[in-house]
Amino acid sequence: MSEHINGDKIKKFLQDEYDKAMIVVAQQEKYACELPEIIRKHVDTVLDAAETSKGVFTVLFTSLIYKALNPEQDVRKHQSGIEGGYSGRTFDTKYITPFLKERGFPSMAESGWLTRSLEQKVPYDMDYTGAITPKKLKKSFLSVFDALENQNIDVGKLISYCLQGMIINRDKKDISLATPQNLSVAAIIQLLSQHFLFHYFSHGAARLPVLALYAIYQSLFEDDFKRYSGKTLLGLESHTSADTRSGRLGDIDIIDDKGNPFEAVEVKFEIEISHEIVTIAREKIQPSTVSRYYILSTKSILDKDYSKIENDVKQIKNVHGCQLIINGVFPTLKYYLRLLDDTSLFIKNYVHLLMTDKTIKYEHKRKWNELISAL
Repeated sequence: MSEHINGDKIKKFLQDEYDKAMIVVAQQEKYACELPEIIRKHVDTVLDAAETSKGVFTVLFTSLIYKALNPEQDVRKHQSGIEGGYSGRTFDTKYITPFLKERGFPSMAESGWLTRSLEQKVPYDMDYTGAITPKKLKKSFLSVFDALENQNIDVGKLISYCLQGMIINRDKKDISLATPQNLSVAAIIQLLSQHFLFHYFSHGAARLPVLALYAIYQSLFEDDFKRYSGKTLLGLESHTSADTRSGRLGDIDIIDDKGNPFEAVEVKFEIEISHEIVTIAREKIQPSTVSRYYILSTKSILDKDYSKIENDVKQIKNVHGCQLIINGVFPTLKYYLRLLDDTSLFIKNYVHLLMTDKTIKYEHKRKWNELISAL
């Protein structure tokens, strides 16, 4: 029984199951389901109602976790006062509801068992008389319990499916983001470094430095930076748009008053800048009118390619006239942040991009808030 299972092991089990579900969702961005279709539909009904019927979802999820840890327990017998039963409410209050709250999932204030329709002292079998509404939800809720105890359904697959569903639903929701004021340049760089380089399960971390650099440009334009007088900062394209298909030179593009390329920024995330990367950039630069082209990375230049890259930079300047600048993301951000009258303008722009860019997931937003809270 769970009373004999170390609390840390229960928390580790929850974390491990969550991590595995995060990996599945990150790789596929949809459910990976190995459940019978009829059971999947019943679970979907509970998941779809999780925001409005938090108690039903919490009780079901608690029961699944308890069953995984205590396979011999009939989890339909959810109260210790029921013969052969256990205290679902105690287990929920101590482990499940805190877990749900911490992950941003629907949860009750204390326990799902505080819902009157779920607290009756009878098992959750198909004859359960509690007034769970609507009837479709009640049938699905009880059917999952029935399948778990009578049809030998794999509880691990049920847990994974529930977690995947909650992750996907959570990531669709907006989350309020902290917007700190009056941070020093050094504090902002440290904050961005931690935000970019954290190990995320979700895809999208490579977009973060692009958003930060774009936020810098937005701030320079708003500050009427002389170099960009009469120029236009083009909107960001989707992270999956190839430059060659879109007609754009870089991840960030600025055009002059005639619509011709003026400045472009190509951003690499955790990729060393190689001669091949510079060669591809050169091919994009040659037929254009761009006067400055940045290749910025969170990594440095590949040592073995340094001399070749240095020669290319000189040739491009002499033949085309474009200034090719190869630098690190963080030194570039630091340089331009120092040019701003108020760094809060950059923070405001970056936070807005985090909130609106479709590539950015809940995990990235939550990490931002965690980092701000730790300041």
